[in-house]
Amino acid sequence: MINFRYHVVSLTAVFLALAIGLVVGTAALNGPVADSLKENVNALRKDNQQMRQTVNSLQKELDMEEEFAGQTAQILLPGKLNGRRVLVVDLPSGRDHTDGVVKMLQLAGANVTGRIDIQDKFINPDSNNSLLELAVTAARPASVPTAGLPANLHGVETSSALLASVLLDRPQGSPPVTDADRRAVLQVYATAGYLTPQDKVSGAAEAVVLVSGQPYVDKDSAKKDESVVKMAEQFDKNSAVVVGGMGAAGGNVVAVVRGDPVLSQNISTVDNANTVQGQVVTALAMVQQLTEKKAGQYGVGDNAAALLPKLPQ
Repeated sequence: MINFRYHVVSLTAVFLALAIGLVVGTAALNGPVADSLKENVNALRKDNQQMRQTVNSLQKELDMEEEFAGQTAQILLPGKLNGRRVLVVDLPSGRDHTDGVVKMLQLAGANVTGRIDIQDKFINPDSNNSLLELAVTAARPASVPTAGLPANLHGVETSSALLASVLLDRPQGSPPVTDADRRAVLQVYATAGYLTPQDKVSGAAEAVVLVSGQPYVDKDSAKKDESVVKMAEQFDKNSAVVVGGMGAAGGNVVAVVRGDPVLSQNISTVDNANTVQGQVVTALAMVQQLTEKKAGQYGVGDNAAALLPKLPQ
C-alpha cells in the first residue's frame, strides 16, 4: 500500500520539476524577449517624439499663417468700408471669435453701429410664446406696425423681424424709428434675458454680420438651427447680411444657407470666421455685399465657392 509519505514526496518532486522548468525556460527566453520588448519601446518612443515634433511644427505654421493674414489685412482692408454702417449680432456659439470679426470690420473703416449678443434663451423653443408676446405687444414701438411683422406663430422669427425693424434701415416710405424707441426695444429684450447689447447702438445700420459657430447638438437642435436661419432671413429683408461662421455641415446656418438656392443668392457665408483668415474674408464679403450687391460663399468647408471674394480693383 502506498502511504502518505510517498504522496508527499511525489508531489514535492513534481512541483520542484515545474519550478526548475520555469527557471530554466525564463533564463533561456529572458534575453530575446527582453531585447524585443526594449526595441519596441524605443521605436514607440521615437514615433511619439516625431509626432510631437510634427504637431509643434504644424502649430507654428498655423500661427505664422494667422500672423500673415493679420498683416495682409493691414493692406487689403483699410478704406474698403469707409462710411458704411454695420451691425454685429453674435450667437453664443460664435462669441469667441466675434471680437476678431469686429476688429476687421473696423480696420476696413466700417462704422459698427452696435454689437448685440443673442443669448441661448432667445433660441430656446420654450421661449416661443414669450417672444411672440414681446414682439407684438410689450416691445413693439408705435413706429413699427404689427402688420409689418410675420403673420405666424414663430417667436424667434417675429422678434427677429422687430429687432431688424429698429436696428436696421427701414424700407423707403416707412416711418423712422427714434433712438428712444430703439433703446426701449433693446431694453425690454435685455431685461427678459434674450439679448445683451455690448455697447450703445449709435443708429440704424445698413448691413449685418451674424457671427455663428457649430450647429446645436441637444434634443432641440433642429428647432434651434431653424431659428437661427429665421433670424438671418429677417435681417436680410432690408439689409446686406454676411454670416461669419465655423464649419459648413451638420445643419448650422452656414450649411443651410449654402444648401438653399434662394438664401445663397442673398446671404454671404464664411465658414472659417473662427480664424484670422476667415475674419478678414468676412470683412471682404461685406465689402462685396455693399459695393457689388452680390453674395458669395467662402472658406474651406463644404460648398464654398472660393477662399475669398474677387473684388474689383
